[in-house]
Amino acid sequence: MKELALNILDITMNCSKAAATQVTLDLLEEENRLTVTIADDGCGMDAETVVKIRDPFYTTRTTRKVGLGVPFYVMAARQTGGDVTIESRQGENHGTCVTAVFYTDHIDCMPLGNMTDTVLTLIQGSPDVDFEYSHRGPGLAVELSTAQIRAVMGDIPLDTPEVLAWIRSYLEQQYSSLGRE
Repeated sequence: MKELALNILDITMNCSKAAATQVTLDLLEEENRLTVTIADDGCGMDAETVVKIRDPFYTTRTTRKVGLGVPFYVMAARQTGGDVTIESRQGENHGTCVTAVFYTDHIDCMPLGNMTDTVLTLIQGSPDVDFEYSHRGPGLAVELSTAQIRAVMGDIPLDTPEVLAWIRSYLEQQYSSLGRE
């Protein structure tokens, strides 16, 4: 993949497949480091699966014999000197948290890419999931809560074109006011 936003999209889409109802996507930029945390309340994974998902020849899909999302994400972090940690629980308090650290001053660090499009794609693809998005750093504070939007919108689905257009505008205004995206 050519930008981290696509890796983040791929990893976050797994939350919906895990029957998550709430997903938190948090990006924190500090000096030369970008930390991306993706957490959900989905069904979780057992310890064996958490280890196996780093293997490109492991997948739970029946349509193909490889699963490259997590291995590519791990590779993208490690090639910058960073890494990925994966914590997951099943049963009570179930869910998964994937935290990746990228050193942005490393020559092999991919550009972040368009997070507005990533967030919109997630919402459009899983309109019933509550997403909490945050992108913070020096002089940077972009936030979006679909739960708050739902509270105002009532029964209007989040994946309607007008709502998606408003969400795009809302995120773009936050980024452009900071001179980003």
